[in-house]
Amino acid sequence: MVHPSPSVTPTTDHAGNAAAADLLRSLASPARVAIVLSLRERSMCVHELVDALHLNQPQVSQHLSVLKKSGVVVGTRRGREIDYALADDHVAHIVVDALIHASELREAKQ
Repeated sequence: MVHPSPSVTPTTDHAGNAAAADLLRSLASPARVAIVLSLRERSMCVHELVDALHLNQPQVSQHLSVLKKSGVVVGTRRGREIDYALADDHVAHIVVDALIHASELREAKQ
């Protein structure tokens, strides 16, 4: 049984629902999920994410652009580099909860 948070109730606020759907769409990539999980630990620049995730620089930059546009990450210039960090902890919780849920579903199917 699902127990909704007392502060969140079903809504007909289409703008709010659309914003939430946009956020979830921005996370709909394994690479972007991996970026969010990496940034839970600390802020990182593009080359650190490239090394950590074993993706190429254009891929990481493109995914960061999507995440930045959706408000998931923020960038802070540090000399010639930009450090990326999560805008807040909410998205990290969404991603971790989604991973736990997916893991439970896989285990239930076995």
